[in-house]
Amino acid sequence: MNKPTTVALIAATLSLCCGLAQAANFSKSVYDGAKDDIKTSYKADKDACGKLSGNAKDICTEEAKGREKVALAQLEYNYSGSAKDEAKLVETRYEARYEVAKERCDDRSGEAKDVCSREAKTAYEKAKAELKMNKKVAEAVDDAEETRIKADYKLASEKCSTLSGDTKDVCVNSAKARYNQR
Repeated sequence: MNKPTTVALIAATLSLCCGLAQAANFSKSVYDGAKDDIKTSYKADKDACGKLSGNAKDICTEEAKGREKVALAQLEYNYSGSAKDEAKLVETRYEARYEVAKERCDDRSGEAKDVCSREAKTAYEKAKAELKMNKKVAEAVDDAEETRIKADYKLASEKCSTLSGDTKDVCVNSAKARYNQR
């Protein structure tokens, strides 16, 4: 892998792993209010599309739906901070882009439309594959971190076993706390 790809992969992995730390947890009433605002914005966006006609209207409507879905997924992630909701947000983004791209292809005809549709589908499939890969990388990073912590705890415990009395008890309790062992 080249260096930019490796850096991008690490950044994506860290963003999946560290989602909880980035959450802006807020109250249920704030969450509900934000959800209502998103619904109101969607209705206004959809009403604005009513002034258009033909495929321009279809594209506008699909963009409005996509913005609503992404905003709701972002809100859910901001509320929970869970890695599952973060992955759902990423998935919602690429699905929304795909739906709009498909609508844009309707402006074309013949081979140009077919190529446009294949390009949209390929971008969609690549995004799905990347999400799947990032999920597996995040799981591997979690597994490696867990193994590292266990090894560090084992070494710390062995160091404590050379001590005696209160010093040993303090050392053991400190190691348990440091390495989250029970």
